[in-house]
Amino acid sequence: MKEKITDTKLREKYGRAASLAAIFLNVLLAAGKIAAGALTGAISVLADGLNNLSDCGSGAVSLVSFRMAAKPADKEHPFGHQRVEYVASMFVAFLILVVAFELAKESIGKIVSPEAAEFSYLALGVLAASVLVKGGMFLYARAVGKRIDSDVLLALSKDSLSDCVATTVVIAGLLVARFTGFNPDGYAGALVALFVAFSGIGILRETMSKLIGQAADPAVIDAIKARIFAHKEVLGVHDVSVYSFGPNKYYASVHIELNASVDVMQSHELVDEIEREFARETNITLTGHLDPIVIDDPAVVELREKIGAIVRGLDESYFMHDFRTVVGPHRTNVIFEVAVPFACKKSDGEIKEDICRAVTEQAGEKYVPVVMVERQ
Repeated sequence: MKEKITDTKLREKYGRAASLAAIFLNVLLAAGKIAAGALTGAISVLADGLNNLSDCGSGAVSLVSFRMAAKPADKEHPFGHQRVEYVASMFVAFLILVVAFELAKESIGKIVSPEAAEFSYLALGVLAASVLVKGGMFLYARAVGKRIDSDVLLALSKDSLSDCVATTVVIAGLLVARFTGFNPDGYAGALVALFVAFSGIGILRETMSKLIGQAADPAVIDAIKARIFAHKEVLGVHDVSVYSFGPNKYYASVHIELNASVDVMQSHELVDEIEREFARETNITLTGHLDPIVIDDPAVVELREKIGAIVRGLDESYFMHDFRTVVGPHRTNVIFEVAVPFACKKSDGEIKEDICRAVTEQAGEKYVPVVMVERQ
């Protein structure tokens, strides 16, 4: 598998080439189908051509979005302009849905008031060629989209795939009319509209999820942890939060556990070096938070392991971290955080109550748990 391209200028070059190819090919397909549809009176063929014409607009949106996304960060947009591609994907989806609505309206009219359509080998040939061209466009846009991690190109690829299916339906309708005498033109047009609408809704849902704040790919989080753990001084990593500001543009924060007995300036320098390493070698801007961990006090270590086991005993998905103690004359406050999956059905209050009860029962009333529950 080819390595992904993250360089901004190179991404724009690949994206521009793919967008221009989409515009050019869709213009040719639209011209051929609209002409064939007009000559034969087949609304499904004409509808398929209008769909290709709208795809030209999608290609233009893609082309503009790559130019805008490549702009550097400025005062008004300190995190850059990469999210423009998400907005462009949504615009493409809306264009697709508008076309689907118009196609459905025309097709329903044909079903209610059917008209005879003249079978034409010319139309059949144009549609067959369209399936081949659109199939090639799907493969090309998907390959480039994955290579440069572009949502707008992946949206265009899905649209091309739905066009392949839709055009195949139109071909089937023409053949049925030719050999049975029944003209399913309106029904074929309605099916085309459904396929187009399904594609648009899928693109819209996926893009909206990213704009709202989609969870990072687990592989990205694993890669962040692995790079940090490569430093032998690191004892643990938790509270990894990753924020995407567009394709290949990530900001992340993380808590890094280090030996509390080591000089704080030395530990701070290590965290700084890890941040600089991410800036040099990745497309992630990382902010590290230093968490000092006591490892040379046997009583604290033993208590941390014991309470950690109690927490895991309640649910294997619970993860305890940031453990510390405040020792008093009669009671010891044990302060820690517990990471809980979003999938857990219990409320934070119920989880906290379960943990406090279990610690008190199994570790003894001497220990007073002070727990903070966080979702991840």
